[in-house]
Amino acid sequence: MGNKSRVIGLLILLAVIGIGAAYLLLGGGAAPAASAALRGYVGGEKIGLLEDPEVQAILADDYRLTLDYAKAGSLDMVAADQTGRDFLFPSSQNALEYYQQIHGAPVKSEIIFNTPLVLYTHMPVLEAFLARGLAAERDGCYYMDMAGLAALMEAGTSWAELGLPELYGPVAVSTTDPVRSNSGNMFAGLLANVLCGGVADEASVEAVLPRLQTIFEKLGYMEASSSDLFDQFLKTGMGAKPIIAAYENQLLEFAAENPDDWAQLQDDIVLVYPTPTVWSSHIYIATDEAGTAGIDALLDDQVQQLAWEKHGFRTEVSGTESGSVHFQVPHLAGEITQVVSMPNYATMEKIIAALT
Repeated sequence: MGNKSRVIGLLILLAVIGIGAAYLLLGGGAAPAASAALRGYVGGEKIGLLEDPEVQAILADDYRLTLDYAKAGSLDMVAADQTGRDFLFPSSQNALEYYQQIHGAPVKSEIIFNTPLVLYTHMPVLEAFLARGLAAERDGCYYMDMAGLAALMEAGTSWAELGLPELYGPVAVSTTDPVRSNSGNMFAGLLANVLCGGVADEASVEAVLPRLQTIFEKLGYMEASSSDLFDQFLKTGMGAKPIIAAYENQLLEFAAENPDDWAQLQDDIVLVYPTPTVWSSHIYIATDEAGTAGIDALLDDQVQQLAWEKHGFRTEVSGTESGSVHFQVPHLAGEITQVVSMPNYATMEKIIAALT
């Protein structure tokens, strides 16, 4: 009887162990850690990336994170109320300097990826610039002489004088508001460099501020977001916005997400690299300890690969050699050359004040 009881007891124990093992193998046990929701402000050109289901799945599954954000210009977000915000995701390091001036040092910051400032135009406009010797083709890519373009804008040269009588008014590059948005701010900084004949500083910029004002006064209404400007460029056609300054990744993302639409536009819309150009460094700013978790998540190798392949941001883990083939975007540079540094924040403050 005793032996029989021991056998029954052993069988029960084995059954309990078996049930426990099965429970663990089938996903039982302790509940997974709850996802943390980080709240912040994001530049409009990055919303496509953050709304990508693949990116969201990596953040949720591997990092237990969701990002809740509102769209804002790079400079607007720094000046906005930071209450309840864990992070900012602007498009330049100058935005970080601006943040430090207003709020002090952030908990942590890191560059996530980069994209150059470029020009987008229409083929008839490019052909007029080529005929004037202001644009040139090298190694399958188009480049714009920024000193020559600035001289045209400063002189008030009309589109008709450039050989485009169908376009109204003076030659101008549409951009975002440099006081509110980074792409416009970078274009203003690039023009200041060109007018100064090198990287503008607090002393040299003083002499060119009136010339910058002359150029920007001709632009009229300026969008507050680079994504809004790019959308308007695509929708309104050559007559409304003959040429704009924006980010390289915007066209690459559009082509990747809308291949049929791009197939209809690619004989007209042209990517042109300013000579020189400037890098837009998209920097993540953690405003509190919770926000730091977003840095590791966005630097994840898979996220970085998706940032290039689907959204056109240049990252350390992505290759750009076959970019034209991958995105089906002609004239895409494999390497960005002839890059100049942006003026420092103190110099940009003077530029912003002059353009306000």
